[in-house]
Amino acid sequence: MTLVKTTYNRRSFLKVSTAAGGGLVLGFSWLASCARADQEEVLALPEAWFDINSYLKIGDNGVVTIYSPNPEIGQNVKTSMPMIIAEELDVDWKNVLVEQAGLDTGKYTRQLAGGSQSIRQGWQSLRMAGATARRMLMEAAAKQWNVSLSELRTDAGMIYHDTSKQSIGYGEIAAQAAELEIPAEVELKNPADFKIIGKAQKNVDGLKIVTGQPLFGLDVKKEGMLIAMIVHPPAFGMKLKSYDAAAVEAMPGIRKVVTINAQSEAEREAQWSEINAFTELVAIVGETTWQVMKAKKALSIAWEQVTPAEDSAQHEAELNRLLQTKPESPARLDGDPEAAFAKAAQIIERTYTAPFLAHNTMEPMNFFAHVSADKVVLEGPIQTPEFLRKTVADFLQMKEEQISVMMTRQGGGFGRRLYGNFGLEAALISKAVNAPVKLVYTREDDMTQGTYRPDYKVLYRAALDENKQLIGFHVRGVGTHGSPVFANRYPAGAVDNYLVENLDKASNISTGAWRAPRSNFIAGAEQSFLDEIAEAVGQDPIDFRLALFDRAIQNPVGKDNDYEAARYAGVLRLVREKSGWDTPRPGVHRGVAAYFCHNSYVAQVVDVVMKDNQAVVDKVWCAVDCGIVVNPEGAINQVEGGIVDGIGHAMYSAITFRDGKPEQSNFDQYRLIRHQQAPREIEVFFVENGIDPTGLGEPSLPPVMGALANALYKATGKRLYTQPFAEQAELLG
Repeated sequence: MTLVKTTYNRRSFLKVSTAAGGGLVLGFSWLASCARADQEEVLALPEAWFDINSYLKIGDNGVVTIYSPNPEIGQNVKTSMPMIIAEELDVDWKNVLVEQAGLDTGKYTRQLAGGSQSIRQGWQSLRMAGATARRMLMEAAAKQWNVSLSELRTDAGMIYHDTSKQSIGYGEIAAQAAELEIPAEVELKNPADFKIIGKAQKNVDGLKIVTGQPLFGLDVKKEGMLIAMIVHPPAFGMKLKSYDAAAVEAMPGIRKVVTINAQSEAEREAQWSEINAFTELVAIVGETTWQVMKAKKALSIAWEQVTPAEDSAQHEAELNRLLQTKPESPARLDGDPEAAFAKAAQIIERTYTAPFLAHNTMEPMNFFAHVSADKVVLEGPIQTPEFLRKTVADFLQMKEEQISVMMTRQGGGFGRRLYGNFGLEAALISKAVNAPVKLVYTREDDMTQGTYRPDYKVLYRAALDENKQLIGFHVRGVGTHGSPVFANRYPAGAVDNYLVENLDKASNISTGAWRAPRSNFIAGAEQSFLDEIAEAVGQDPIDFRLALFDRAIQNPVGKDNDYEAARYAGVLRLVREKSGWDTPRPGVHRGVAAYFCHNSYVAQVVDVVMKDNQAVVDKVWCAVDCGIVVNPEGAINQVEGGIVDGIGHAMYSAITFRDGKPEQSNFDQYRLIRHQQAPREIEVFFVENGIDPTGLGEPSLPPVMGALANALYKATGKRLYTQPFAEQAELLG
């Protein structure tokens, strides 16, 4: 067991009250600090250890309700976070009810879904929540039986004193436990004793999802609620000039046409979550979705150009120009790369390109808002509820405590719902029409309004000596609103002479985080380039990578390398073993890749076969080192989803522009992967190392793009440098 101190100030850490009808309610406020008894262990943990909190209540019948604090965007935290609490509480999972918590910064912090951090940052905090409640229940039982606490044990929501053969359920003792002092420290379980963590558990919302019960933002219905839709400019660089609403407001069911401005006139610093290319919008409000959609098409509206309209061809040319520009200072410089390239016997140089991508959440963007004189009620699918509340409070000049935010289950987030412009718009529309409204985006609204994955270009150069040894490595990256290159990631630390340069391109096209930001492109480019180097030096691709990792393990270059080379090499070795990489498979063309992001390590082998003169992804083998896996079923689902998502976008997807207007506005023009194009099989293997959990929602996507490109090269004989791949090779369906 691990001994942890609950808090430096118990009263500020934990509040206890008697639940209605009897029971124990524990609310956790992490405004106070907490630390392990062993201070050396504290130093080894991330600073974000305190950032998550939890809330639970135990009924007098022994049923436990656990509130899941973080937004559920399909990553299954609504199941896995309560599992962690239930484990330390030592209850039977079948007696646990799970409910989504609303935004409450008094009880919780970091109620955010992003960066694959929910489990990683909540791990110790959630465990402490369950362990503290368990300890208080045991103390109450010990007091009632007049026995020593050390003589008691718990199992599945029961407390036992084996000597006297007494037992009592949590629910029977919860009221007495509520009157006790909070323990100064509690013991956490040894992972070897876990009964719930590490065991596959079904999604707590699974039955509700498949039976169509209301869970999602689109399901929200309130008394007197109206439907709202927006009209934004058709091209980036345009703004509203004028409109005539008379004919539309006369249409059946239409209540009002209003303009809103999501650009505050007050002096305030915009939050990062407020990215929005179009702030002045026209909103149509009516009784039903169909009526509003018809009115939207009928609205007479005019626009004017205020900043230059951008074309994809111009974008490409500017990125190429920037890629040939040497920045004033490097992002990283080890050794003397210039000298290494000057004396190289061979230089390999390649450029990789990726387009803008839309998020395309399956559930269209939507949000409910009801603004009244003294309060605001917000409800919908949002990854950043606290940021949304602050923005709405600023715009409406209200106090944050006057605004409630309830999170619904989200039909996909992928980074799009980090940016709460749609929630703010709903609030502004509600205020303008003085009624509760649900704002709904059409697919075209969302796909053409921006917040895209940026377009990127990266130049790689490798210097080889006369013995085919890698003596120099240079990478220069550029993208809209920022470079995709991480200066301190592999192969940094493994090459004596190493240079990283970053550039960015300005644009009126808005961009934002898209699943595994930056990594979603650079991993594929990097891993494709490493394969070309391996081929040039005559080495097996895995052997070549492992040799670089050995250098980083034994004698690393530099001090700021942000990965553990041994764990990186570990997933490569595991996927090599599980996939049978070293055993020839006639007719199977194989590519490999490995990548580190979101604190986790993933290696993949993609198998491609030829069918009817088409390259087909047959199977993907995936090794993951993400520490302790809380829920294997949910974890496998996340990995598989990331792999399919990565393959689909690498193969087929792109947003392009003509005169500032997106040329793709729905799925008839923007191609996503189809069922028959998904891998026939995906096999996932987790490294069992007992390390605290790290990220999982995003890390499986980036490397598969490189493994796919490398496999397609083996199948077609053609190296792929530009996404989407299907447009670059004749044999791709």
